Amino acid sequence: MVTDPISDMIVRLKNAQMAGLPSVLVPYSQFKQNIAEVLKTNGYVKSVNKKGKKVKKFLEVELIYTGNKPKIMEVKRISKPSCRVYHDHRKIQSVRQGHGLAIYSTPKGILTDKQAREQKVGGEILFNIY
Repeated sequence: MVTDPISDMIVRLKNAQMAGLPSVLVPYSQFKQNIAEVLKTNGYVKSVNKKGKKVKKFLEVELIYTGNKPKIMEVKRISKPSCRVYHDHRKIQSVRQGHGLAIYSTPKGILTDKQAREQKVGGEILFNIY
């Protein structure tokens, strides 16, 4: 049983990239699909497809490589089930001088650090990716 499904998802993505796999299967949830869609719009994954029926649903996430290098080099989980981390919109900082993303869960949905600053909404920081 996985106690932190978001951490499981991002570690699966990172490990699949490091292994050179073209795609990875992740157990489905609407929250994970929203995160994957944000990663897709920001160019970290190629596509996101929902597979399966009823109880056995999965997300198939196609990965992107630049040359032979994986697009996802590092993922760092910030807010964990044991220690939640929340930021006000004024305290949101860019990741690696704008070369990475911080993913936030906000009242307006899953947003990147840049979108959260523009919309002036804070929330729980889920993870950093670069």
